[in-house]
Amino acid sequence: MSDYTEVERVRVYCGETDRHDGRPIYELLVEEARKQGAAGATVLRGVLGFGADSLIHTSKILRLSEDLPMIVEIVDRPERINAILPALEPLVSRGLITRERLTARFHCPILVRDVMAADVATVGPDAPLPEVVRLLLTRGVKAVPVVAADGAVLGLITGGDLLTRGGMHARLSLQDRLPAEEQEGELSRLAGQTARDVMTSPAVTVRDRTSLQAAAKLMSKKGLKRLPVLSEAGRLIGIVSRADILRAAAEVAPAAESLPRFTAGLFQSARDVMFKAVPTARRGDPLPDVVRKLVNSPLRRVVVVDEEGRVLGLVLDSDLLDRCGPSQKSGLIQALFSRRKTTESCPLGTAGDVMQKDVYTTLEDAPLMAVLQKMVATQVKRLVVVDDDNHLLGIVDRDALLRVIAEA
Repeated sequence: MSDYTEVERVRVYCGETDRHDGRPIYELLVEEARKQGAAGATVLRGVLGFGADSLIHTSKILRLSEDLPMIVEIVDRPERINAILPALEPLVSRGLITRERLTARFHCPILVRDVMAADVATVGPDAPLPEVVRLLLTRGVKAVPVVAADGAVLGLITGGDLLTRGGMHARLSLQDRLPAEEQEGELSRLAGQTARDVMTSPAVTVRDRTSLQAAAKLMSKKGLKRLPVLSEAGRLIGIVSRADILRAAAEVAPAAESLPRFTAGLFQSARDVMFKAVPTARRGDPLPDVVRKLVNSPLRRVVVVDEEGRVLGLVLDSDLLDRCGPSQKSGLIQALFSRRKTTESCPLGTAGDVMQKDVYTTLEDAPLMAVLQKMVATQVKRLVVVDDDNHLLGIVDRDALLRVIAEA
């Protein structure tokens, strides 16, 4: 019985033809319940009944035009029902609303097919690598499945594959920040290679009916950020990313206590999962020193702090490329992307010259649900963790949140 939790069931009894602003009331109730974060809603259609008007409504074949009774049923935690009802009640101009206490055990896993991207670009194994990169940049995606003529998935090309096996220097998200000549240089380094030469093979895939938690476990175990999705027949029908899973978790967070198997871990705090080895710099630190710290950290960012450790700003490689002038870019590109990791030709300046001052932060005791929702809302991959006085404590990233979901 420990898996059972106290819930309330709300039932709204209305007629099939009852309208609010020209739309069926039962449709509006379901839409509003979803908007308010309800765990779920169901519409039931009656076959016979009468209400306060004493008219009998039936689904018998000769009376199909009659106004049949409809029931909208919503089940959630009592505090969620209290929050949802004020938005639902104004929609019910006639009918009946009931509430009753129950205990329930939820079995409602979210599946990969519910959140995957279905419009997937693919390439053949013999596709020239420069064309693959152009496709990725045009579509604004970070990976492309490699598919055989019979539809079988042979592998997957990611930005990491292009860097490690293709010889590209800058990651995909930075390509549009490079000077035109450097962009052409990146493509020329890939010339003569095909998709087959750099793809990760065999591709790690999931079926469309796999639960999101199972997909998160697979990603976390294999160190992956996206998985091709196959139908039961083995045909490619989509791709699911780490971002897709995190967005889904953020959307169900209001009902997370009722859905423990997917988001239970998100009741931890930021301090429980934050990355503490954060590279820092002072506002006046020379740019070569900042770049050296940036390229040597897996976080790919440096937090700028004052003498007492309070957060002043953030330096990212994209900021460096955006803020440096054309004459400085060649030296900066060499410092950021050279295999030798040299900063000898890095442009002059300080951390304060290039840092972004608007830093997204979260408090150390913030629940991970709130951290995740802020990440999704701001579209950032990492949040800086601070105390009440804005002192730097660590960083929480997407990978840590995915790991929490996988291990819940």
